[in-house]
Amino acid sequence: MKKFMLALACIICVSGCSTIQENYLFADGTYKGSFKREITWQPTDTSTVTLRFSGNTWSGSSSKPYYPALCKGTYTIIGDAIIFTNECAWTANFDWTLILGGKYKIKIKSDSIEISKDYRSATSDTQVDRYKLKRQ
Repeated sequence: MKKFMLALACIICVSGCSTIQENYLFADGTYKGSFKREITWQPTDTSTVTLRFSGNTWSGSSSKPYYPALCKGTYTIIGDAIIFTNECAWTANFDWTLILGGKYKIKIKSDSIEISKDYRSATSDTQVDRYKLKRQ
């Protein structure tokens, strides 16, 4: 009976582990597209951005200074999230929430990716940062 219960516990444990999401993977390379901070109550700009991915590192540039603030760093993909670490030093002359860093949602479709960070909550209707990129 003990062996049966141990085997049953192992089966339940292994089957429970199968709910872990697989990593969403996309090809290394250069991705170009747009960045926009979407704010409900005011018009916002769009900038042209380039992000380069290689292994677990990234680097980027934008057509508008600090919109968004891109430099270089590392990233990790877990499920449908991408977590950016930014390795650059920044001055205090702009909105630091525009620095590409932290946890974002990622959607991958063929050779295109969409990366977004939603700052809205039940008590705050602020903004969504959205990158729409296509592999070059």
